[in-house]
Amino acid sequence: MPSASMTSKGQITVPKEIRDSLHLKKGDRVSISLERSGAAVLRPESLDILDLYQSVSTRVKGVSIESMKRATRRAASRR
Repeated sequence: MPSASMTSKGQITVPKEIRDSLHLKKGDRVSISLERSGAAVLRPESLDILDLYQSVSTRVKGVSIESMKRATRRAASRR
């Protein structure tokens, strides 16, 4: 099990094994939460684009060129 020491300023270095497992890079942010058991949980705050996959609905109604032209003509005729 990896371990780390705390500096006098309260800083620790996350062991390489943990950094690699969490895909952490220089400048990445992490959140630390305490569980009821007293365990501290470290989670990356940075998101990979793949983490966003399926987080947004992609059901978009298609619009034809003809309907765009008709809408443009209608809008222009109202001016």
